[in-house]
Amino acid sequence: MTDFKKTNNLIGWGVFVISLLAYVLTVERTASFWDCGEFIAIAYKLEVSHPPGAPLFMLIGRLFSFLSFGDVTRVAYWVNMASVLASAFTILFLYWTIVLLGRKLLSIKLGEETKVQGLLLTGAGAVGALAFAFTDSFWFSAVEGEVYAMSSFFTAVVFWAILKWELVEDESTANKWLLFIAYMIGLSTGVHLQVLVTLPALALVYYFKKYKEPTWTGGIIALAFSLFLVLFINSFIIPGLPSVAGAFELTFVNTFGLPFGSGALFLTLMVVAAIIFGLIFTAKKDMVNLNTLILSMAFVLIGYTCYAVILIRSRADPPIDQNNPEDVMTFVSYLKREQYGSRPLVYGQYYNAPIIDYVEGAPVYYKADDDYRVADHKLSYEYDPAYTTVLPRMWSSSPGHIQKYMQETGLTQGEIPSFGANLRFMFTHQIGHMYLRYFMFNFAGRESDIQDADWLSPVASNKDVPETIKNNKGRNQYYMIPLILGLVGFFFQFNRDPKGFSATLMLFILTGVALVVYLNSPPVEPRERDYIYAGSYYAFAIWIGLSMIAIGSALAKRGKSLIYGALALGSIAPIILAAENWDDHDRSNRYFSVDSARNFLASCAPNAILFTGGDNDTFPLWYIQEVEGFRTDVRVVVLSYYATDWYIQQTATKMNDSEAFPYSLTIDNYRQGTNDVLYVNELPQFAGQAIDLKEYMDVVRRDVPQFKRNFASGAEVMLIPAETLTMAVDTSAVLEKGIIPESLKPYMVDRMFFDFKRNSQGEIASPTVDKGQMMLFDLIAQNNWERPIYFNYTSVSALNWEAEPYLVQEGMAYRLLPIQKPQNMRDLVNTDLMYDNVMNKMQFRGLDDPTANLNEDYRGFVQNHRSMISTLANALAAEGDTLRTKEVLDFGMAKMPVKAVPYDVSTIGFVEAYFSIGEDDIATKMAMEMAEQFNSELTYHQKKMRYDNMFRGKSQALRYIQLILEENGKTQEAERVGGMLQEQQVRMSIDRSNF
Repeated sequence: MTDFKKTNNLIGWGVFVISLLAYVLTVERTASFWDCGEFIAIAYKLEVSHPPGAPLFMLIGRLFSFLSFGDVTRVAYWVNMASVLASAFTILFLYWTIVLLGRKLLSIKLGEETKVQGLLLTGAGAVGALAFAFTDSFWFSAVEGEVYAMSSFFTAVVFWAILKWELVEDESTANKWLLFIAYMIGLSTGVHLQVLVTLPALALVYYFKKYKEPTWTGGIIALAFSLFLVLFINSFIIPGLPSVAGAFELTFVNTFGLPFGSGALFLTLMVVAAIIFGLIFTAKKDMVNLNTLILSMAFVLIGYTCYAVILIRSRADPPIDQNNPEDVMTFVSYLKREQYGSRPLVYGQYYNAPIIDYVEGAPVYYKADDDYRVADHKLSYEYDPAYTTVLPRMWSSSPGHIQKYMQETGLTQGEIPSFGANLRFMFTHQIGHMYLRYFMFNFAGRESDIQDADWLSPVASNKDVPETIKNNKGRNQYYMIPLILGLVGFFFQFNRDPKGFSATLMLFILTGVALVVYLNSPPVEPRERDYIYAGSYYAFAIWIGLSMIAIGSALAKRGKSLIYGALALGSIAPIILAAENWDDHDRSNRYFSVDSARNFLASCAPNAILFTGGDNDTFPLWYIQEVEGFRTDVRVVVLSYYATDWYIQQTATKMNDSEAFPYSLTIDNYRQGTNDVLYVNELPQFAGQAIDLKEYMDVVRRDVPQFKRNFASGAEVMLIPAETLTMAVDTSAVLEKGIIPESLKPYMVDRMFFDFKRNSQGEIASPTVDKGQMMLFDLIAQNNWERPIYFNYTSVSALNWEAEPYLVQEGMAYRLLPIQKPQNMRDLVNTDLMYDNVMNKMQFRGLDDPTANLNEDYRGFVQNHRSMISTLANALAAEGDTLRTKEVLDFGMAKMPVKAVPYDVSTIGFVEAYFSIGEDDIATKMAMEMAEQFNSELTYHQKKMRYDNMFRGKSQALRYIQLILEENGKTQEAERVGGMLQEQQVRMSIDRSNF
């Protein structure tokens, strides 16, 4: 084929256009849940994201945001388009990569391609690239504003460049490709570190090209050197150089009395001088390889300099400034992700290992007026050697994680895990459940989008499958066609091109199983993490493409025209992937991630403070405030961040339209290492008493030594000497502010009591109170009801003390007020205000559309909003307001109908409310539909031996439906539900308060 190069480029760009068009049509029009809201916000205003940051993504996202031309509601769309474009280019480079590898399989020289060979190469590239384009995990990342799409782009470019370098015979030209690869690797550090795992593939390709008679020993040495480079870049260049800069900084500032930054500047000059000297020296000595290596490291560093943006922007103190990395010391901590702790990798403890000693580590410095001073020391633990092992897989001591470890391995309470049980957990859960299951999601099929769902067998039947799962858009059946084609390509490349196979295999392993082992994830994650391993699916897609050459070559022997049949057969893979995955990857008509954020903020009074619990209920709020400018008077406080001094300092400063918080405590009271935890320990003189909150906070402020205790670790901890804190309320002043609703005034109290939560044995559930909750107590004490303080549902559950008796629901948020819920009242609700918030201020776009892709994340937030509406309806019904009760219930079912989002346990509240206002027909119909749905789901999960929290929740819900029907005289229907329960053999008691 004389014009193969032109045809190859044309088809490659055709593949690019197809994938680009698919992603443009399905891209999310706004900010998705999870980290997307944060990344879009920091890109729009150049702020500082969570460690270790993504400065290049931020800069590119900022450029794309300009295309919104001032329409802030379009910013998210255009930042998402950066991922779309990066993903389409990833597919383009994958196509060219498959063609290059195919050349080696067919031993084709450039310009000597026959028509048959050209068909095989371009067909292989198109099938493999498009198959990957429509895989579950990659498509998921391609249509949202996150780092993974751009990371895949850099991985694809680098792997393609490695193969291009291999084809170049001229040494000087080939070295330019190596420098290009180095620069791409350096730039990619500003997005994600996945590209580093391409280095072992580069090492093998380099070795096989330079040494015509390779040996196992040589290959192992090449791999070892490449792994050293990975560790060098990952551990020395990225966090290491700033660490060395920190050491110089301490010496220059603290010892020599030089200005801040002088040590970092000196190291920068040293590195530049060393590179220049190394290049001149190696050039004079004609040391080509070493010269290229030094120059390559220089290009890596040039790419890495994009991290300067983090320091520059942090010094501007933007509203989102995670970890405040504005000096060398905090920057090192930021890069090392120290706020997330560490996981044992090679050697460490089991989950139940007793601590036998505490080891004080390196000092933690903070920047004072003239020098750096020690704030704290890093603390590590020494564990009982009997509970330690090499390659520890079961290490987390979180109660939920321990339960999962024991469930997966059959271990009992207090039993020391064996190494065999440790490995069993690694292979069955970490590799099996948390990687191979994801792998099968992409190439075999997926049961549903429900977390922990299984992959789908090609012989799986829809018989006895509940409608909610059968109609789940995440239920995708590929009949293992992509998997089988990939295996054909796997063995074909292994037999025909062992060298090329080794490079592809290395990429596959290092971005898959090896990454699983390295991450050593805990047993329970807040969501599926399949997108992490997209690099291994990328490598497998190469084999899908190469299978076309295997099948086509075999069929060509029987007739060249049969090649078209082979390509037609192979095209089934991308077609079935696109057809099955379209509906659950089409995000073009969903907006509730942003609407839910808007609804949370709309629930708050002006100048409010809203406490949230974690990422997914916080990042959308950041987006709606920072990008769309909605309710910037509300200060969103992440309770998990609130335990850090840098975050407390930010709350003590005005941000946007939100004023600084009124604290009595100063930085000396909450700097890292000071009052990190308070310890609840009732002293004899306070036995059975409640101590005054304001007086106690004054004790903390004055650092009174009589209230301190020394622990075995050497730490000096402030005590809370009573099991209850109390605060007096000036009721007349509060009433003058007009913040107490008329209907709740009878329940107003002149003193509030904050009891620490207790476990089932009546003991204090957690005797430690972290710094964040200490500051929350100070805020409550000093606020004097001037600023409204709200909590969302996750932050309430995270508190160590009982706030619920004083929380009044006003929408999606709960306001702290001096009102105590009486025993006979279900919920404290400001019905008039909440009615106005729900009916007039909240948005529910797209939740009534059955075609919308409302996956599990969305359904969870729908459940929360349904629960809110049922709470309001039941509160209105309790007040005898039948008209508004019916209006609210009908509104909820119209905005979030069952045809779009199936019933969940929150809709039981709708049944109760409908019954309470005499709408028996509607209530009974809903109750029986719910019972049928829950029963079919329970039957299905019972057959699959799934007895998780969801199963228990649906079982209890079914029992509760029976009770409601009985209470409302629906005996026949109650008996039908009772029959369902008997069939399920469910014998669970239920506490009505759970609903």
